[in-house]
Amino acid sequence: MKVLKSLPFRLLVGVVLGIVVGLLIPDVSKMTPEQAALPSAVLQIIVTVKFILNQLISFCVPLIIIGFIAPSIVKLGSNASRMLGIALILAYVSSLGAALFSMGAGFAIIPSLNIVSTVEGLKEVPEAIFQLEIPAIMSVMSALVFSILIGLAATWVKAKTISSVLQEFQDIVLKIVTKVIIPILPIFIACTFCTLSYEGTITKQLPIFLIVIIIVMIGHYIWMALLYGIAGAYSKTNPIEVVKHYGPAYLTAVGTMSSAATLAVALRCAKKATTLRGDMVDFGIPLFANIHLCGSVLTEVFFVMVVSKILYGALPAPGTMVLFCVLLGVFAVGAPGVPGGTVMASLGLIISVLGFDDTGTALMLTIFALQDSFGTACNVTGDGALTLILTGYVKKHNIKEEKIDFAM
Repeated sequence: MKVLKSLPFRLLVGVVLGIVVGLLIPDVSKMTPEQAALPSAVLQIIVTVKFILNQLISFCVPLIIIGFIAPSIVKLGSNASRMLGIALILAYVSSLGAALFSMGAGFAIIPSLNIVSTVEGLKEVPEAIFQLEIPAIMSVMSALVFSILIGLAATWVKAKTISSVLQEFQDIVLKIVTKVIIPILPIFIACTFCTLSYEGTITKQLPIFLIVIIIVMIGHYIWMALLYGIAGAYSKTNPIEVVKHYGPAYLTAVGTMSSAATLAVALRCAKKATTLRGDMVDFGIPLFANIHLCGSVLTEVFFVMVVSKILYGALPAPGTMVLFCVLLGVFAVGAPGVPGGTVMASLGLIISVLGFDDTGTALMLTIFALQDSFGTACNVTGDGALTLILTGYVKKHNIKEEKIDFAM
């Protein structure tokens, strides 16, 4: 019975239930107004619930970032600046490596594929009954920068009062995560998959690009295996101890398509790994959720090559692709960890460096959306490997977890 109450089981039930309900709802566009009344109402309720829950989760994301990153930087003490620099380097190197790996695979595999695309024929999902907008107190990137600056400044001036406040704020955010975010995630995921199933994304578009998506997913697993292999070798620990706890986070990422929205579950999973140091988890997981998008980068590189072959009849030149990969790694560090964040942030690169027109960018956005969930899952799972590297670094350099005296 304990399994039935576990988060992975509830998430899986949400996915299956959402797909089944979406397939059972008839196409309201082919029905008379009287016949369409009930299924339209059901769809509107599902879309409305999805919208409200998404707003609530998005509102909490900046709070989670501030609540974990800022106190964690304070706990790092005099080592804060160094650890932040190392984390940024790790995130960029991982994203760049994933991009170059995907580029190499693209030049080797794509010429032998015969891919025909079509993105038409999707059902139209009705609008929400009402849209209860819950604006976040600040953007994800603003929260990230705020957390870093406040944490570093508090460390530099040895601010005991603000350090104590940040620690209490972290405790408050933890309660929000466990009492609010975790319970609503299965419902949100069920609504998401229901709309995808109804509109035909799962039944119509996915088979068109099935081969490409499978190739990309294999690439994800290869890259994750490489990351964890390097992390285990560097930290001299068994990386399986981290990976085995990441199932709920992986499944949540598949459902939410957002590294930021998966943050609460990712923290919960990482804290179960005995080989990860607690302060590195609190510092690394929220930070990497916003700057480490290796899976999305790997996906985007392969897909732009596929789209270029489909629409323009040829792959981009190798030199052009290398430039695109180098710049994409930078954009990935700054891209928001939200659905489609990487491809949206890099549209300028796709247009200016690769020369895509409106049709190319539209097709790119569509095919990217088909597997965005799996790219996000790769991002989230890869964060555990980078956090393991951070843990290995602090151990090798004998950096102790500083205990902050919160006494006035």
